[in-house]
Amino acid sequence: MPKKLLVIVIFLLSVIQCTQETKMEKKPLNREFLQWAPTPPMGWNSWDCYGPTVTEKEVKANADYMAENLKEFGWQYIVVDIRWYVDNTKTHGYNQINPVYNMDEYGRFTPSPVRFPSAADGNGFKPLADYVHGKGLKFGIHVMRGIPREAVRRNTPIVGSSATAADIYSEERLCRWLGDMYTVVAGRPGAQEYYNSIFNLYASWGVDFVKIDDLSTPYHRAEIEMIRQAIDQTGRPIVLSTSPGETPIEHAEHIKTHANMWRIIGDFWDNWPQLKNEFEVCHRWAPHIGDGHFPDADMLPLGRIGIRAERGDDRMSGFTRDEHYTLMTLFAIFRSPLMFGGDLPSTDDFTLSLLINREVLAVNQKSSNNRQLFRKDDLIAWTADDPETGDIYLALFNTQEQVQIEEQRAAWTSEIVSAKDPAHSVDVEVDISGAHKLYLVVSDGGDGNAWDHADWIEPKLIGATGALSLADLKWRSATSGWNAATINKSVSGQPLIVDEITHSIGIGTHSPSVIEYDVPQGYDRFSARAGLDKACIESGDGATVRFMVFTQDPAGPEPPDSALIAVQFDQLGLAGSVQIRDLWAGKNLGVFTAEFAPLIAKHGAGLYRLAAQKKVEK
Repeated sequence: MPKKLLVIVIFLLSVIQCTQETKMEKKPLNREFLQWAPTPPMGWNSWDCYGPTVTEKEVKANADYMAENLKEFGWQYIVVDIRWYVDNTKTHGYNQINPVYNMDEYGRFTPSPVRFPSAADGNGFKPLADYVHGKGLKFGIHVMRGIPREAVRRNTPIVGSSATAADIYSEERLCRWLGDMYTVVAGRPGAQEYYNSIFNLYASWGVDFVKIDDLSTPYHRAEIEMIRQAIDQTGRPIVLSTSPGETPIEHAEHIKTHANMWRIIGDFWDNWPQLKNEFEVCHRWAPHIGDGHFPDADMLPLGRIGIRAERGDDRMSGFTRDEHYTLMTLFAIFRSPLMFGGDLPSTDDFTLSLLINREVLAVNQKSSNNRQLFRKDDLIAWTADDPETGDIYLALFNTQEQVQIEEQRAAWTSEIVSAKDPAHSVDVEVDISGAHKLYLVVSDGGDGNAWDHADWIEPKLIGATGALSLADLKWRSATSGWNAATINKSVSGQPLIVDEITHSIGIGTHSPSVIEYDVPQGYDRFSARAGLDKACIESGDGATVRFMVFTQDPAGPEPPDSALIAVQFDQLGLAGSVQIRDLWAGKNLGVFTAEFAPLIAKHGAGLYRLAAQKKVEK
């Protein structure tokens, strides 16, 4: 073939290939799955309360409670979270030393009959799903991205393919915090078939909801697409939730055409700094709320959340009463999925009242055009529309801090200590001559990260007569952003590990934290090593903190207990008289003109319905 003709042929073939690829890219996506969750899913998930150790008996008890007390209000999902396939998993870090896996001959995890007796004899989760369905509810499970390492070790066959587990796996982009799985390489023969096989198995069990972990950060686009295809080919409407976040917002358009809900934040627990951070994240993601696809602000860490939890011992939620209202109001006006994390049978009356307020739940389930109206420092307003009546919802939040740390008064201040830097600790040497008080302070580094586990290693007072370890000196008070400050253990109850070195003496805490000591006579110097605990380095979420030492009270003047938050009606497109109803109180407040300016408690919120008499002409 002449060289010129060969060039023309190659050019024409490249044009044909590009045209085919363009046609493939423009092929309409299957949007039927959006109909499977037209409103934000509402349910219960076992993670907050039981970690990876929940049992069949406990799942049934929570299903019984939901059916009796919550179903009529729209709550319907019962979700078994992580590691249901391990006989001997444990709280506080799982068991990755000698896990006993349950797996079928095709490399697919099956439920542990030790914890789920009805799963024995190859029954899988079908008996438990049938029990949940018999209550008029829906059943869900947690799934890890990828293929089990154990399946690769055994080189199990793949249903519907001549390939085996060893043909489709990769050791790249592995989960940072749990070593159960390998990555599945998209495009390899057998890869799609493997995902098809596990979802066909789940469909045969009667699964209605899957929460798939280690998909969002970093973003695993290829596996998300395989999962979407695998669910669709089952013929069963299985709602898809991706986790954990924050899902990179540059992938917003992709994720909302593949999943019903996706995490926008890391694991959310019951502390104010994390709750306050939700406002910024929700504002960023609000434009992507839509019927059938919802940004997920994570679970509701309410009620009794500590039976066998990863965070702390048996306990009730650490949120104050006002913070409970703030959490539920934000999740309602943002239309986040509502997944309750506490033990339902132990639910107290106050928590139950938050879950069965029909008017508040209607904001979450039926509103539209949800958005932040304004933010003036720590006073925030959100709004949404009621598409049925034309009324407007208004949520007001007072997120002012209880106490502001005046950093300029510190005797010593570190630079930012970040998990992204090579060194995760700093030496602390402070002259405290003449001081009667000592305050060890850890502040958030400004990124709103929730994994700010911080350690004071070998903290001691030094004087002419020697050294006094603060581990042996009782503090006057100690606060911790999550859990409680702990002597000679990290805040999560593990050994103190900083820069890969394990220490026997120190204090574990979590930002923001203030630990106050009375200084005995004869000491004029404070010495320690301060650093990020290994737990937050391994999380991979980029923790940052700043360490400070004070010899005087670091707290500035406390803000007022409440603040007026004024909203002008023309900001909402309203004019004339407006009837306002308090949705939490369930009562009408009266008719207002021009503006509405209620008094909102610090860390508190209000949620209102505004019935306009006349709208401004646009």
